[in-house]
Amino acid sequence: MRPAHLAHNDPYLEHDFGSIQLGENTIFWKIDYYDLDLQMHSPDPSDETVTARVLTIMLAEEY
Repeated sequence: MRPAHLAHNDPYLEHDFGSIQLGENTIFWKIDYYDLDLQMHSPDPSDETVTARVLTIMLAEEY
């Protein structure tokens, strides 16, 4: 069983989002899985032959 405080941050157990505190800044990161044309979600995120992974990094205040 996972801790209750993680349930709202990772409801699908994908582990594709996180945040870190750096000084006074909170930084978010997110990994998305697209098809190779970057038009739609990947049909199989675990298959690197049909998946392009995109990492987004941003300040929490930009969200």
